[in-house]
Amino acid sequence: MSFIGNILWFIFGGIFSGLSWILSGIIWCVTIVGIPYGLQCFKFASLSFAPFGKEVEYGGGVTSLFANIIWIIFFGIPMALENIILGCIWCITIVGIPFRVTVF
Repeated sequence: MSFIGNILWFIFGGIFSGLSWILSGIIWCVTIVGIPYGLQCFKFASLSFAPFGKEVEYGGGVTSLFANIIWIIFFGIPMALENIILGCIWCITIVGIPFRVTVF
């Protein structure tokens, strides 16, 4: 079931979400300071392309306040809006409602 879910997810929105994470990862990796954040973005991209059947483990690392503020302003808000739009599009059909849960 997760294979079918991943295929449908990739076709109907996962590709956009994953490409957004890859783009933000590339932008973060431009600077030496941003490389650790960029590598995490690439991990999120692989999760965005195929989320079904994967588990996320929290590492408990400490990040700097400055990096979080920059992330929210330049990447967090636009990506959140993108996910809200994709979630609303999924909710148009009854079949898409379970996929909405992974977006929000």
